[in-house]
Amino acid sequence: MKLKVFKFLPLLLLFGSFSLAQTSLSGRIFSKSDTTAIAGCTIFLNESLTTVTDQQGRFVFTSVPNGNYTLQTTLSGYRIEKKHFNARGKDLRFDIYLSSSEQNLDELTVKEKAADFGFSRLRGVESMGIYEGKKSEVITPEQLVANLSTNNARQVYSRVAGLNIWENDGGGLQLSIGGRGLDPNRTANFNVRQNGHDISADALGYPESYYTPPIEAVGKIQIVRGAASLQYGTQFGGLINFIMKKPVQDRKMEVVARQSVGSFGFYNAFTSASGTVGKLSYYTFFQYKRADGWRANSRFNNYTFYSDLDYKLSDKTSIGLDITHMHYLAKQPGGLTDAMFADDPRQTNRERNWFEVNWNMAALHFDHRFNAGNEFNLRVFGLAANRYSLGFRPNRVATIDDNGERDLIKGDFTNWGAEARYLKRYSIAKKMSVMLLGGRYYYGYNHNLQGLGSKAKDADFTFVEPDRFITYDYRFPNRNISLFAENIFYLNDKLSITPGLRFEYIKTTADGYYGNISRDLAENVINISRTDEYRTNARHFLLAGIGIGYKPAEKVELYGNISQNYRSITFSDMRIANPSSVIDPNLKDEKGYSIDIGVRSHQTSLFNYDVSLFYLNYDNRIGEVQFYDESNRVLRLRSNVGQAIIMGIESYAEADFIRLARPEHNDWSGVLFGNVALIKSEYNHSEIPGVQGNQVEFVPKLNLKTGLRLGYKKLKGSFQLTHLTNQFSEATNAVDGGVSSVVGLIPAYKIMDVSLSYEWKRFRLEGSANNLTNEMYFTRRATGYPGPGILPSDGRGFYLTLQVKI
Repeated sequence: MKLKVFKFLPLLLLFGSFSLAQTSLSGRIFSKSDTTAIAGCTIFLNESLTTVTDQQGRFVFTSVPNGNYTLQTTLSGYRIEKKHFNARGKDLRFDIYLSSSEQNLDELTVKEKAADFGFSRLRGVESMGIYEGKKSEVITPEQLVANLSTNNARQVYSRVAGLNIWENDGGGLQLSIGGRGLDPNRTANFNVRQNGHDISADALGYPESYYTPPIEAVGKIQIVRGAASLQYGTQFGGLINFIMKKPVQDRKMEVVARQSVGSFGFYNAFTSASGTVGKLSYYTFFQYKRADGWRANSRFNNYTFYSDLDYKLSDKTSIGLDITHMHYLAKQPGGLTDAMFADDPRQTNRERNWFEVNWNMAALHFDHRFNAGNEFNLRVFGLAANRYSLGFRPNRVATIDDNGERDLIKGDFTNWGAEARYLKRYSIAKKMSVMLLGGRYYYGYNHNLQGLGSKAKDADFTFVEPDRFITYDYRFPNRNISLFAENIFYLNDKLSITPGLRFEYIKTTADGYYGNISRDLAENVINISRTDEYRTNARHFLLAGIGIGYKPAEKVELYGNISQNYRSITFSDMRIANPSSVIDPNLKDEKGYSIDIGVRSHQTSLFNYDVSLFYLNYDNRIGEVQFYDESNRVLRLRSNVGQAIIMGIESYAEADFIRLARPEHNDWSGVLFGNVALIKSEYNHSEIPGVQGNQVEFVPKLNLKTGLRLGYKKLKGSFQLTHLTNQFSEATNAVDGGVSSVVGLIPAYKIMDVSLSYEWKRFRLEGSANNLTNEMYFTRRATGYPGPGILPSDGRGFYLTLQVKI
């Protein structure tokens, strides 16, 4: 590593004290990830002279004889750094930056650590991002004892406090998580990324994620809460970034094959290849997954392909290309009323409903390190995708299918963007600072059609007489330009302040028509109406935030931040065709701010905790309220419901109690974890009658996940309990779902899961029992597809996976 000190070496040689026989050598050791000083690092000179850095990371050798030397650093958790120099009687000073060894550990080393929790947090500066003073979590799926073959979100995200997870997809095809009162639907209130680039349908106009990476291929999942807005967008939820597994560096090829079978006809085949040949490295996988489903009429087929190619142009510069393709076709059993669910949760009265998704993404990234203090990254990414839904979906869920024309909705998404980041480490009054500057351009183009589909039972996604019976045809072009900046100021070795700004320009457009088909009592068409519409909305604004970090002790950190948030109305808010929903034409964008204050441990192999208070002010919150039309039908109005205030405690802690009590027993581990969120929510103000003072939807007062993991050498087992109390599905706090069941109470539930894992040489065997007590429950009332109505979650299921690594 070339050090900055070489720039100043001529001055040191000119003004340094002259000695023919002795040299004074001094310097400081810093962490490259967050530029904080490192204490307790051992410094060797030719393996004969040694010293240890103090609390400020300083080291001194007062009398070094003339000659050639190698300076070497040694500290657990960091890579060894070496520096060769000549001592010629002139005083020398070196500032050295150490890289975390976690960034380069191979998979074998990671798995052999007995007390790996599979859960950590982001450093202050990491991967061209600033996270000092922010609430963050990092999940390492490889270290979990969980059902990875089904992407079981309840288990994968069990250590992230306060998440509300919708569970109506037994195969893990789509991820639907929210938190702090945010709608979990397809994770639309988070900025969802893969390797740092967007993967949703449209980051502004339609931020729903129909694609979820297979957890078997994910190296890390990074989650940053509300204050992520300054770097990654304006959303209230924050960031979820899937970091795919990286190529192995010490082999030309490594192949991993996983075969999984399970209940309800589940089968999963996952095969990956990885390696490095000269300057080129690669990681690729193919996954095929299918199942018949817990309910009838709920089978699916899914395949996913991914390839990552990286080429090292020099020691400082690299380029890479990621390509992703995913397709799935799912038959959908439809929703249930409350009475139908109580009678038999596995029943279905829909056998002609289908859903198809095609997702194609490409991302090109360029990384350049000018020197130890200056780095640049550019990502250019694009998406070409579609989602088609077809079926019989009347307002009354119990209505028997009349075998007539089905409702067909087709959405095509074409968008691209570019994001550039510049990270600079510099000093102010001999104190380190880190600055992040960035810019982003995004263009989205979405085309939505709705009309009559065929009378058949198969997955025929073609319109019937498209010239006559397409009743909804809209194009939604939009543009977004963003500039953002953050800076960490380290006031001393314990205290840091991180202010930030983000400028946004957003232009959204809706151009198309909507119509209606009128029929007589014999279902003959008597009239087809059509209304043209053009709407555009351009706005710009500035968001601000600030974070504070304080480290009063070696393993304790206090943190706090406040950040403004903003959410643009989506094109679903601008116009929708749904038999049970009405859109307020005067919808406004949502605005607010979020606050986090907490205390957390510095990462150790024996214990880990994070306890925080949060406050979320949500103005102009877009939600749904139940009302009756002139025909006494129950409908939903989508409007700005009012000001929502959500506050609570999010706490997480885990410890290896066996190694804490008996550290000499390295072969054994016993990890106990608890994840508790206590949340209070209320509509503080609303102009809609019957809403003010109500509880905010999607907010259980208690959200508990706890469990135990025991391990002996390569054998590991885990038990997990998930419990959520009652929650409402809309702002009027309706309890009874009525004939549509798209609104109403989501009752409390408790779920237990058990998993086992054993490794032997190149083999690994995994087994899981999901929903061990066969609890009949649901987490979602769907408003459209794949419902409408109650969507029951899966009952008890068993799964087995065999992995071979070659």
